[in-house]
Amino acid sequence: MMSRWSRPIAAFSLFALGLLPGTATAAPCGNNGSGFAAWKAAFAQEAARAGVGNRGLQALANAQYASRTIAADRNQKSFKYSLDKFMQVRGASTIVAQGRTRKARNPQFYNALEQRYGVPAGVLIAIHGMETGFGGFMGDSRVVSAITTLAYDCRRSAFFVPHAIGALKLVDQGTITGDTRGAKHGELGHTQFLPGNALKYGVDANGDGRVDFYDQADALASTANYLRQKGWQPGQGYQEGQPNFRAIREWNAAGVYQKAIAIMAAEIDAGG
Repeated sequence: MMSRWSRPIAAFSLFALGLLPGTATAAPCGNNGSGFAAWKAAFAQEAARAGVGNRGLQALANAQYASRTIAADRNQKSFKYSLDKFMQVRGASTIVAQGRTRKARNPQFYNALEQRYGVPAGVLIAIHGMETGFGGFMGDSRVVSAITTLAYDCRRSAFFVPHAIGALKLVDQGTITGDTRGAKHGELGHTQFLPGNALKYGVDANGDGRVDFYDQADALASTANYLRQKGWQPGQGYQEGQPNFRAIREWNAAGVYQKAIAIMAAEIDAGG
């Protein structure tokens, strides 16, 4: 867990971040790393206005342009597959088999989540399996560097800027650090929350006083809370064309992913 220091940033760091008078207040997005430092200086002012504190601003100052993140963002081939091919490539049959075992092993946990949020076990388990292989690999990219790189990159800057602010606020809170590792697009934890969503929908399910997306209970409860807040209707169906499919669509924008989650979830729940 991050140490809760609150030491003021040194004057030279404030100058580098663009927080002293006379420095630039805006920088354009870019398509390579050459403008990242200037963008960070301008973004620091925006982040400070949004309520980011010293720890978050220091994490921003230390962020590095994430070339691997940009490469991954330009090469998301699996979402272009047919549904059958996507499910084969992503190991759907294994996720279903392991998911049934996980549900049978801990039914009280999943029942408690469904009672509170209305989301069936199969949906949460399918997402967990699809995102990280049930926590087997939660990413090796620095979350802050990845998400700020995407906020700077011209391709989808507007989408990622709020998540970059969210990541810096998570650093302020001690939920993550500048070195916390996640997926190449800055997603974190067992179910790969984007930082802005983590900030908004995170739940302390294990009662230890903090939200930890690398703790399974917190991550799955947060996922259930997200879906409920996005319109999940308890007791309603979640296949394509049914009321709760819209909430699954909120989780991931790729149609093939949405359909795969719905299909796997039904198979997991049908297995007991």
